Amino acid sequence: MHAQPGDQLIVEGRTDTTPRREGVIVEVHGDDGAPPYLVRWDDGHEGVLFPGPDAHIRSRG
Repeated sequence: MHAQPGDQLIVEGRTDTTPRREGVIVEVHGDDGAPPYLVRWDDGHEGVLFPGPDAHIRSRG
């Protein structure tokens, strides 16, 4: 997975009761766009994340 600041990170819900999460990548801490990422979630919270297989990147460009 490769991203740059400003890209959107989408984490799909794992079950019917788990909602999809969306956020904007604020910082990329790995080499060449690799995780971990600092993400600002839609609810305003921020956190560092190593995305799992249920996540994908939507490029801003």
